[in-house]
Amino acid sequence: MNRGNPYMIWVALIVALGGFVWGFDATVISGAVPFIQKYFDLRGDRGDFLLGLAVSCLGWGVLGGTAAAGFFSDRFGRKKVLITTAVFFTGSALLSALTTNFALFVFSRILGGVAVGGAILIAPVYIAEISPPQLRGSMVSLNQLMIVLGISASFFSNYFLLNVGPNNWRWMLGMDAVPAVLYFFLLFAVPESPRWLFGKGQPERARTILAKACGTEEAEQEMRNIQQSFAERSPSVGVSALLSRRMSFVMFIALVIAFFQQITGINAIFYYLPTIFAQAGGGTNAAFKQAVLVGLVNLGMTFVAIRFVDRLGRKPLLAIGATGMAVSLLTCSWAFHASSYQLTEESFAVLQDNKVPGELINDLKNSEKITFSTDKEFMADLEKKLGAERLKPHRDALVKAGLNIRASLVLFAIIGFVASFAISLGPVMWVLLSEIFPNQYRGMAMSVAGFWNSAISASVTFIFPWELSHFGTAGTFLGYGLMAAAALIFVLLFIPETKGKTLEELEGILMRKGNKLVPPAH
Repeated sequence: MNRGNPYMIWVALIVALGGFVWGFDATVISGAVPFIQKYFDLRGDRGDFLLGLAVSCLGWGVLGGTAAAGFFSDRFGRKKVLITTAVFFTGSALLSALTTNFALFVFSRILGGVAVGGAILIAPVYIAEISPPQLRGSMVSLNQLMIVLGISASFFSNYFLLNVGPNNWRWMLGMDAVPAVLYFFLLFAVPESPRWLFGKGQPERARTILAKACGTEEAEQEMRNIQQSFAERSPSVGVSALLSRRMSFVMFIALVIAFFQQITGINAIFYYLPTIFAQAGGGTNAAFKQAVLVGLVNLGMTFVAIRFVDRLGRKPLLAIGATGMAVSLLTCSWAFHASSYQLTEESFAVLQDNKVPGELINDLKNSEKITFSTDKEFMADLEKKLGAERLKPHRDALVKAGLNIRASLVLFAIIGFVASFAISLGPVMWVLLSEIFPNQYRGMAMSVAGFWNSAISASVTFIFPWELSHFGTAGTFLGYGLMAAAALIFVLLFIPETKGKTLEELEGILMRKGNKLVPPAH
């Protein structure tokens, strides 16, 4: 095998560019949140609901994309599905940037979610199917690298577009069209997946592509493995096949690891990152700068994951990362729990910066200063003194102004969480999913796992504003931290090591475990 084959790397990078587009598309909303909240007047309990919908609707679109992507990729090919995602990404970016209607805005983000669903599933599958076993972990991780590059790029873009004017959020969202168009044209330069071609009765085309990607000797060995795998499998690839006894262990691993990747709150934190930092007492510009810093950490640690995923293995990285995630999230919860709320002289300066009326600020200065442990108690006291309706338009500014917290601890905890996720559940989950499913079931199985993962992601993101309002930031992060601890236990008990094995070898090992896990019916 020619390690570092330029053609294979080039093809993997082009396909992984879809990860950049969806990483950008998913997190660019974080900068737009405070501005679309004002533009569409999303206030109060109804506003929390609609804001959660506006941010999470991309996730709901992902459900449709993941449900359909596996089926269409098995029928029409991986390449055609990826080209379609590029078209959807472009349309979503332009429509969300130009619309003045909230319903149409939600639709545009759903359209982008459909594209994300296709890209998040099919790109790692394609890369795994064209890569040799010794490099597969690193090659599939390129997709995650592109995702975090897109996330970092969106944070940078949001920061630099922050002061372009009242329509800054339109520019933020519209910028995603640039990489989407580039992705569309570059995809025409990549071949179809060799394993898909073999399954469609085109072995010679599959052999030619594998030889170009891996070298002639490696290609012949891969072709023998593929032929044996297809010869031993039933032609049925429906969802019912995934519920069979022999698939039980594989599906158990896939669904549980997909659950833990999102229930720990990574997307909710990314989508609301400037909002979280603002709640920790920072101004708007400072919050956007901190988001950029988190994006850079995410990027740097993804390089670490790519370097070690084929050296240390999948399971050690998952265990290390889950431990760091749990510690970081619980630390963040403690920092918010230990905070207090009281109006000080610094608070009144913050209120002035947030354009709170001078008359209200004077009344606040003359009110009795009491320290509270939660924002609910703090606001309830102010509303009792000055009136709920009068304070309602300025609630966010008052909570931010009254908060006394160790902001640096929150920043370090968030950075620790993101760094831990970036070396573990972020890239390694998708490496595992691209490896553990049998050849004939891979497209359908990835759709099921991706659909489940996206459903958890959308749900967590949707309820995040409601959680902050009802449980506070401390309670929300406590829940995430406990889920990360549960993820660590699952990894230690159930996750197998897959490094260095061919896809066909893994198929045999995991199928036998499935047969042992579920006893035959009598």
